[in-house]
Amino acid sequence: MTEALTEQSAGRQPKPRIPTIDLRPWLTGDPEARAEIARTVDEALQTAGFLLVTGHGVDPSLRARIRAAAREFFALPASAKEPYSAKVGGRGWLGPGAEANGYSEGTETPPDLKESLTFATHEPFEDPEINAEWYAPNVWPAEVPELQMLCEEYLARMGELENQLLSLLGEALGLESGFFTRHMDHPTYGFNINWYPGTEVVGAPQEGQFRIGPHTDFGTVTILDRQAGKGGLQVFTDEGGWEDAPYDPEAFTINIGDLMARWTGDRWRSGRHRVLPPPADAPAEELMSLVYFGECTPGTLVESVPAPVGRVAYEPVDSHVYLRAQLDAITVG
Repeated sequence: MTEALTEQSAGRQPKPRIPTIDLRPWLTGDPEARAEIARTVDEALQTAGFLLVTGHGVDPSLRARIRAAAREFFALPASAKEPYSAKVGGRGWLGPGAEANGYSEGTETPPDLKESLTFATHEPFEDPEINAEWYAPNVWPAEVPELQMLCEEYLARMGELENQLLSLLGEALGLESGFFTRHMDHPTYGFNINWYPGTEVVGAPQEGQFRIGPHTDFGTVTILDRQAGKGGLQVFTDEGGWEDAPYDPEAFTINIGDLMARWTGDRWRSGRHRVLPPPADAPAEELMSLVYFGECTPGTLVESVPAPVGRVAYEPVDSHVYLRAQLDAITVG
């Protein structure tokens, strides 16, 4: 008998595969409330690799203002955007055809149907070799001067939230709260503003073409602020296959990536997901996502947590050697 059936027979509703966690009891609650949240997180990350998080304190108007400013940039002609062109993992504009996330799974797919503004780590490192690979000044579009201030405020909040989440994840594993945060003294991050226009911009989708192809993220924790849509986010689980991700306008969608899955010895799964193409019955649908990819400090040795917490003992890997290989894999051309 499955857990869901057992709960139903006892007169209780089964827990959702992707639950919503209110962070306020975690930050201010009693030990019993914190323990229940940790159990829920552990169960969800074993099943889908995804959570929804409310009670984070990030102003929704900040997210709206970033979208409005970014929309001004994406509406510019290609000739105005081209000077900001960047490669995957860089800083600037990723235009149409730059990225195909399905490649990371070994699937040759058409390019993703999106454009992105991409930013990254804003503070240089002391090591010149790390600087050469993981630091460069962010490129802010002069045509939309307010975007820099808005994004810098947002990224400061994302750094705070990432540390809160990593502390929660450490305790959800039954380890100390600093198990992951101790590797965050000078982390890298990536931040993408993904624009998913309608078919009047991208054309009719080719066979097997998505706004973002099926993939898992590569790093530790992703914090996503998304919009609801028919051509929106789907999450894969063994039990349900591809399903529309639950949506709450107040919540951030959280998923863990490949490095975190390795770190936990595959106790937690890297959340496989995709973003559907513009739907045939709403071809003009336009969505925008704010995606923060949290990482650890370069040079962190990621070693699988041993049994009984972990289930697979992976070879230790340098976090950023691994990340670079994955970023290179999804670059088109």
